[in-house]
Amino acid sequence: MLKKQTVWLLTMLSLMIVLSVYYMTSPGNSGDLAYFDQGENASEETTSSDASDEEGTEEDTDADVGDISNLGEDELFTNIRMEIQDERSETKDRLDDVVASSTASVEEKNEAREEMNQLDEVSRKESLLEDSILSAADYSDVLVRHEDGKVHVHVKETEQLSDSEVVNIMQMVQDEFGEITVDVIYQPVEG
Repeated sequence: MLKKQTVWLLTMLSLMIVLSVYYMTSPGNSGDLAYFDQGENASEETTSSDASDEEGTEEDTDADVGDISNLGEDELFTNIRMEIQDERSETKDRLDDVVASSTASVEEKNEAREEMNQLDEVSRKESLLEDSILSAADYSDVLVRHEDGKVHVHVKETEQLSDSEVVNIMQMVQDEFGEITVDVIYQPVEG
């Protein structure tokens, strides 16, 4: 029987190969790549404009993400969601090991269970917010990520977001997560 880590590694390698082949053979490949802006935002609540003016390199989703460039119509948000899900699955596996450990104290086991519950709750809230924001307006796609005490909302749309749309999105996030810093980022779509 293969270990969980081995299965995970083989799955990720297979996914990388499939995505590489798809990207290299896809028609109309314009060379757009995903990247994460490493700049620090000075304000707590920010709206960001066109990401095509910014330069950067591809980084891990653990980084403080500012703007995301188009990888493809639907691929980028899907890839980021998969990376986040994989990272959280790894964390949950590690926490499961703590809970199942015979050497861990009761306190350590309780902390691990609590952290697993928090991960599940954050994932549920992110998904709920994505659905709510998409249903509130006719956006192409929405990606909601909670990390480091901040919620990043990437809205993929053909037109720039209005101030009222940004305020509405921020309010929806704060209704779900409570008082938290919200970063709403406009992601242009080739229309």
